[in-house]
Amino acid sequence: MIRLTLAAGLLLGSAIIASAQATLRVGDQKGNSQAVMEAAGVLKDVPYKIEWKEFPAAAPLLEALGAGAIETGLVGDAPFTFAAAANVPVKAIAAVRQSRDGLAVLVPEQSPINSFDDLRGKKIATGRGSIGHQLILAALEARGWKSDDVQIAFLAPSDAKVAYTQGSVDAWSTWEPYVSQEEVLFKSRRVITGEGITPGLGFQVATPTAIRDKRSELEDFVRRLAAARAWSAGNVSSYAETWGKLMNIPTSVPLNWLTRAKIKITPIDDGVIADEQKTIDLYFRSGLIKQNLKAADIVDRTFSEAIGKGAGL
Repeated sequence: MIRLTLAAGLLLGSAIIASAQATLRVGDQKGNSQAVMEAAGVLKDVPYKIEWKEFPAAAPLLEALGAGAIETGLVGDAPFTFAAAANVPVKAIAAVRQSRDGLAVLVPEQSPINSFDDLRGKKIATGRGSIGHQLILAALEARGWKSDDVQIAFLAPSDAKVAYTQGSVDAWSTWEPYVSQEEVLFKSRRVITGEGITPGLGFQVATPTAIRDKRSELEDFVRRLAAARAWSAGNVSSYAETWGKLMNIPTSVPLNWLTRAKIKITPIDDGVIADEQKTIDLYFRSGLIKQNLKAADIVDRTFSEAIGKGAGL
């Protein structure tokens, strides 16, 4: 009887521990954070539960975060700026640095368009407030063009792909891995990239509530994410093969993307804040946001130590 009571007590204790285990609700885009973290083997001993939720792009991810459906996620600097200006409760806790060659305006192989200048008066598909939208705005400003010198068709990635393939638009301003997929599999051409005209930042973002109430989980998560990206940078070929199998896409696509991207997770530092301010200022000048935010007010620099440990800094 004593043994039965002891066993029952142990079982009850385990149940209490399990029920008390924290859950971190993480937004992701297909083939992004979860994929690299699983490939790197950094999710095997997580002391809390990660509840993954997948989104087709950053805008719906940020909408979910604003609605409280998730607590953290990875997005580009442009949609992050758009959300912050719309008073979504969000702060950047880590930055993603990578080559800007994978942010590009694409045209089909047989298109007569050879440069962005040839797109004057033409129709370009992209997502509203996305990094693709940011690239178009930056390219227009660099040439001294007006916003209506090109026609922008605001479409989700899946719809933009259909419009682009069917010829309903002349070009598609998009990001990786869509760019590599179009280049490698369909011979699309990049007529302009973000190199030299956009910061090319991404952010791991979180709600202020999660930063306050789940700091230890967030610190652990960004440490593991930074470690995973550091691993992938040193194992490009093997990760490209794993990613290709996961997404059912030829290895040549992720190999093209990852070789040039050189993705790394970095702390929020002065350089990151300065680059984010450039995005804010571009959006403000373009009239896309109505308030000129201060980058320093929408970031949280207190996760630097955890990121540095993961990245081996």
